[in-house]
Amino acid sequence: LLTSGNVIFFPPLAARKGNNRTLNSAKPALLQLSDYLLTHYRKGVRPVQDWRRTTNVAIDVMVYAILSVDEKNQVLTTYIWYRQHWIDEFLRWNPEDFDNITQMSLPTQSIWVPDILINEFVDVGKSPDIPYVYVSYHGEVQNLKPIQVMTACSLDIYNFPFDVQNCSLTFTSWLHNIHDINISLWRQPELVKFDKSVFMNQGEWELLYVLSQFQEFSVVIRRRPLFYAVSLLLPSIFLMVMDIVGFYLPPDSGERVSFKITLLLGYSVFLIIVSDTLPATAIGTPLISTIAWILLEAAPLCLVPAAKLNHYGCENLREYERVAGARPLPAPPAQGESSPVMASILQEISAIRQFLEKRDEFRDIAREWLQVGYVLDVLLFRVYLVAVLAYSITLGTLWSVWQYA
Repeated sequence: LLTSGNVIFFPPLAARKGNNRTLNSAKPALLQLSDYLLTHYRKGVRPVQDWRRTTNVAIDVMVYAILSVDEKNQVLTTYIWYRQHWIDEFLRWNPEDFDNITQMSLPTQSIWVPDILINEFVDVGKSPDIPYVYVSYHGEVQNLKPIQVMTACSLDIYNFPFDVQNCSLTFTSWLHNIHDINISLWRQPELVKFDKSVFMNQGEWELLYVLSQFQEFSVVIRRRPLFYAVSLLLPSIFLMVMDIVGFYLPPDSGERVSFKITLLLGYSVFLIIVSDTLPATAIGTPLISTIAWILLEAAPLCLVPAAKLNHYGCENLREYERVAGARPLPAPPAQGESSPVMASILQEISAIRQFLEKRDEFRDIAREWLQVGYVLDVLLFRVYLVAVLAYSITLGTLWSVWQYA
């Protein structure tokens, strides 16, 4: 090793090559090799002999688990196995000089490591510290480590619960430009796309594939809708079917009013449960929840014909009670009072005639409202059937898109 001022000159590899006899035989070969490589190593300098030469860093990503998807904050938390390798021109040796050692591990803190970060990082995850890297005799450095990644992702819940999400992980150097560090792919995109060898798929989300292009990896995942189908879709379909059955009850029957009020109570409870189940986001609203809410909110309209008809029936009964109750029953006629008795009888007959005329009037109004009620009932029934059919088609379409994604 020659020095001239502040400049350190490394002799060529052939000049440093010796034989095992010149090494300290009492010291293990790994320790001798570590001292040989790190004694004059400067980790703050990019490891190239010619500063014009670019350091090529190959990266690779393997998704291990989807930990959480936060629709409200638009954050995806994944656990990945991250791999990268590059050539360090200052970490080379001749295996024959060190007991034929071709590979060894070195502390990460002691060598130069590229400053590659993920652009979409929003928080530091709980990742284990891996303090070592593997170094080969020709200078190839392999850095393998698991990382918990919390990244920003534009989550689209329009197709919930049959939604497919696409989140990108973009790896870039924070300080160096393309002339210093060139990031490339370790494996071919075809090998990365369907690699699920380490993925744990027991959660709500499953991994479809990983698209890779240059330094960007797109993680495509889809939701498993079974939980939401049982807790959300089936109850809503059951309520809609029962609401359709309710249309077959006569509009002027009191049983229909009671049945619809019971369904309305069930709708109210269901809406409270749904509001806690649906993902909350300010960007959009799930399509099926919008349709379901429209159907559930339209349910009270089905009470209008029956309620109106029963209103007139009640008014008819009240009018009869008012007229009949306002007139006292005549007392038995006494001898010599025939004229007052006849007058009282005529008065009662006149009251009965007025009551009958009023009752006929109410009956005519009730018949008119009954016709209106039947027409309105048929109209609402057809509109409701169209809405339910649209809801069913939407569910089938979303399920097909989800299945063949």
